[in-house]
Amino acid sequence: MGRLVVQQFVTADGFAANLDGEFTAYELLDGGTTEFDKSQAEWLTGVDAMVLGATTYRMFAGYWPTAEAANEIIAAPLNALRRHVFSTTLSHAPWGDLPAAALESGDAVEAIRRIKDETAGIVVLWGSLTLSRAFFAAHEVDEVRLVVMPVVIGAGLGAFPPGTDPVVLDLLGAATYDDGLVELRYAVRPPPEW
Repeated sequence: MGRLVVQQFVTADGFAANLDGEFTAYELLDGGTTEFDKSQAEWLTGVDAMVLGATTYRMFAGYWPTAEAANEIIAAPLNALRRHVFSTTLSHAPWGDLPAAALESGDAVEAIRRIKDETAGIVVLWGSLTLSRAFFAAHEVDEVRLVVMPVVIGAGLGAFPPGTDPVVLDLLGAATYDDGLVELRYAVRPPPEW
């Protein structure tokens, strides 16, 4: 059975998106992300599939399978992943010249359980805060990878679902990259049996 890993890029004050639902902190970095990109490319060799919401899908599909991204170190391993797009409005999910993503339009929790059952390794979710929150609430997230950016925005949308039972995390590791990026890796502790 596969493991669902939620990888979120967050600001130093803990926001995964601004109040408009966009993540622009990456654009504010002065230094490059070469060290982090190399680490990410190595990690992606152990990932089997990605799951994305419709908004994150549009952003990814508009860049990663294009000539503009061809020289990015993570482009090839990212484009090699099986892709699942969760949407009730899209009728297809093309990925450049590569095979299209599978569309998941039914119950998201049932779909992620099926995807995990069909996958031997890691399934990664990027961005897609609505999906992430649904998967946390259903206790389907196995690991969290927070990439903390040295940027503070003051307000926005958090990486974790508000108003739900506490999510307890066990630290697996921490690493620093480039000019101030910190990646924190956590196992999600199963909820207590009441």
